[in-house]
Amino acid sequence: MKKPSAIFIIRVLLFSATVVSLFFVPWILVKAWILPLPNTVQDQVDEAISHGFDGMIVYVQKADQTPRFYAGGFKDRKTETPADPHSLFKIASISKLFVAVSITKLVAKERLSLDASIADFYPDLVGKLPYAEQITVRQMVQHRSGMPDFTYSGAYWQDNQGQGKDPLDYALDMPTSFAPGEDYEYSNTNYLFLRRIIEQTVGYSHQQFIKEEILDRLKLQNTYSSLAQVNLDDVMSGYYVGDDTDYKSVENGMLATAQDIGIFLRALNDGSVFDEGEQAIYSSIYVYEHGGLVPGYQSLAEYNAEIDTVVVQFINTTDFNGYEWNLSQIILGRIFDILENE
Repeated sequence: MKKPSAIFIIRVLLFSATVVSLFFVPWILVKAWILPLPNTVQDQVDEAISHGFDGMIVYVQKADQTPRFYAGGFKDRKTETPADPHSLFKIASISKLFVAVSITKLVAKERLSLDASIADFYPDLVGKLPYAEQITVRQMVQHRSGMPDFTYSGAYWQDNQGQGKDPLDYALDMPTSFAPGEDYEYSNTNYLFLRRIIEQTVGYSHQQFIKEEILDRLKLQNTYSSLAQVNLDDVMSGYYVGDDTDYKSVENGMLATAQDIGIFLRALNDGSVFDEGEQAIYSSIYVYEHGGLVPGYQSLAEYNAEIDTVVVQFINTTDFNGYEWNLSQIILGRIFDILENE
């Protein structure tokens, strides 16, 4: 009997591997991507809810047109309260855009140098934090410091997000990812330091500086620094897949309406949030769109220059395995496709 050739064996193995891999394909992502494009944004929101999201808010502002608001699913699934497009939402890392603009303004006013090091502000960290004398403000803004992300510490979450403990302590217990400037790695520790550097520079809270320099300038009256400043009933509930907990009452920093984030993102991209000379500095250090993710809340805020359109998307269903996040990105891409076809 003739033995099978090596090429035949390889083909069989490749075919077998393909068949096995099909069992691990996240088919809902494939389905969400290949479904026929709906005619309207509201139809897309309704379709997204059918994929398993609890609730969703979308804000669209195109060129000089009046903003449009869309919502689907629940603001609170326990009471079956419908999603309200004007609810407050935890914006998580979208807040980094506010911090980066604040750093830009201080640099433009020559109150802060992008080349200043962490050691310039915290000399006691020399010997405790690797490369403390080399990590610069610029590298922290750009996530090129190599400092580990304290939110990747299992102890941080086991301690219920620190329970008052300094998040920096968790980062100091973790290994450095790389030498400053040698690579890129997104790290919340960078922006922990940047917020504190703003406070050292101006002599008061970074939240107050953001309010004075950004929120008041843009007349944003529905952006807040913490839950303590808002009525909890105005906040959209947040859920984690497989967990019945409503994460609404957990402190996660800044909250805002989709409209406030949309106005801010428009001002960031058209330059109206900046004074003379500031936008060039900002463009050299950070990005013009962002997403955010904390338990129960995921958000995306993007601007499409080709159609001069801002879209803010809030979804109150998360997991930390990437599935829900990837699905939200697919949905946002389809919303932009719908807007391009209008």
